[in-house]
Amino acid sequence: MNARMKNPALVLPDAMKGIQSLMSAIRQGDAPQQVLELVHLRTSQINGCSACVYGGIASAKKAGETDERLHHVAAWREAPFFSDAERAALALAEATARIADRSGKAVPDEIWDEAADHFDEKQLSAIILMVATTNFFNRINTTIEEPAGTTWG
Repeated sequence: MNARMKNPALVLPDAMKGIQSLMSAIRQGDAPQQVLELVHLRTSQINGCSACVYGGIASAKKAGETDERLHHVAAWREAPFFSDAERAALALAEATARIADRSGKAVPDEIWDEAADHFDEKQLSAIILMVATTNFFNRINTTIEEPAGTTWG
């Protein structure tokens, strides 16, 4: 399978500069890297982005994630492998990624409050920006049909 076109962030180089700056800002939030990797993976699963699921698994493994945990991200509620903080981040990621699936508040107070109990404002900012950035990547990759296993740049 081939992509429909070259990645837009490579066609318009200033876009890549912005993406790199955003990723740098996310790292400055001091959220645990494994949490950010889990959030990225779960968001990509929800959006059906095979390129980001593939890349997310590779990146999570580099950050120290185990196969056991990665195989259970899609079923994190039922799996015993995640901490309360990770569960709160995954719930926040799901609510943020599925805003069109809710009536009322996009992110219910109970989900927000649980995440805020585990993460400070900088860490929450990093998690929220990771979900938003992942949605951005997912939309680009699914639109151009970027195959799994390819990388930007």
